[in-house]
Amino acid sequence: MYEIKNVLRPYAWGSTTAIAGLLGRQASGGPEAELWVGAHPDSPSVALAADGGPLALDTLISSDPGHHLGSASVAEFGPRLPFLLKVLAAESPLSLQVHPTLEQARAGFAREEAAGVDRSAAERNYKDDNHKPEMIFALTPFEALCGFRPAASTRALFEHLAASMRVMSLEVPHVFLDVAQDLAAPVEHDALKAAFTRLIGGGHAVSHAVRELVAALKAGLPMSPYQTELSTVVSLHGHYPGDPGVLISLLLNRISLAPGEAVYLPAGNVHAYLHGLGIEVMASSDNVLRGGLTPKFVDVPELLDTVEFESVGVPMLAAEMSELGQELYRPPFREFQLQRIELEPDGGPVPLAQSGAAVIIVVSGSVLLDSPKGDLHLDRGASAFLPAAEAPVNVHPAAGSAGTAVAFAVTTAAGA
Repeated sequence: MYEIKNVLRPYAWGSTTAIAGLLGRQASGGPEAELWVGAHPDSPSVALAADGGPLALDTLISSDPGHHLGSASVAEFGPRLPFLLKVLAAESPLSLQVHPTLEQARAGFAREEAAGVDRSAAERNYKDDNHKPEMIFALTPFEALCGFRPAASTRALFEHLAASMRVMSLEVPHVFLDVAQDLAAPVEHDALKAAFTRLIGGGHAVSHAVRELVAALKAGLPMSPYQTELSTVVSLHGHYPGDPGVLISLLLNRISLAPGEAVYLPAGNVHAYLHGLGIEVMASSDNVLRGGLTPKFVDVPELLDTVEFESVGVPMLAAEMSELGQELYRPPFREFQLQRIELEPDGGPVPLAQSGAAVIIVVSGSVLLDSPKGDLHLDRGASAFLPAAEAPVNVHPAAGSAGTAVAFAVTTAAGA
């Protein structure tokens, strides 16, 4: 087992205090958006006790993939760690985004490589050849946009806005009427695609409609019965004035996760994290197609080819308790599952759910990892990489620790 040090990403939307507060260390003074725990080549963790000194985790794994990942994982996912864990802290909204399927990622990456597009170029869509299904487990109240609402519900919202503006003798932006007409199409896929396409490519007309709507709301346009959705519009406009993503947000499910709740996001799901602290887990990829709420490059044709234009219920993910007392979160993806581990000082150990390699991070208290090949003590804020060959591992409350210990561990899905 290897204790690891992880890379902190200082994106501008990150909280300056949340990750430091969670892990019990002093804040850096700047935004701390994501802590990457894994072996993605862009920001690999560093194994501290590797032979010969500290070693990047992707390099360590490549030295003996069978030992570190297990033969089943190598056969299915190749000689790389299939997953990436992040501690994510959003102080302000992230971009509206969607992730490609595995086939789209492979084709897009090969296409951009053949075209000679620099991997660091602003117009690059595919940083690697992998897909990026993901999940988020809320540590604090967590706000997000996630997937399309039914077209009929969104049509009613736009018609409500138009009617309310007429009552106030305000000019109704023509975009509202056009979107409502788009959403009346008899086939929902066509309705959602038409409305989304109009908004993402509407240019000045959409920007003007955003500003007119926000001005009307601030002037007293009634928000009821859409208080949450329209409050989100005002908030998003404050961060990204006139951005088409502000109106696109009305096409999407607006969700609030309580601490301990989780949601998963398959390929093609348009989403945006708005605010909160969580444990994010994904297939090991950095492929993102953006669709608004960002000053970054938006490739509209590629985006439209990637989005799944279907209304969905919010894909909540409930915990499963195993016969061994393991609290598991298992989205329908082969690359990963999440285990939440809670240990009382006088309690017994919990077996680590491990299929292939695993990573673990401690967010409260101290734990002792116990395997047939040795032990590893981890305090709050510490993390470790557990090779497949290290299994089985039990997680104990550390001797002499006071209070409840809480840790999160990720491994591949059982049987992978």
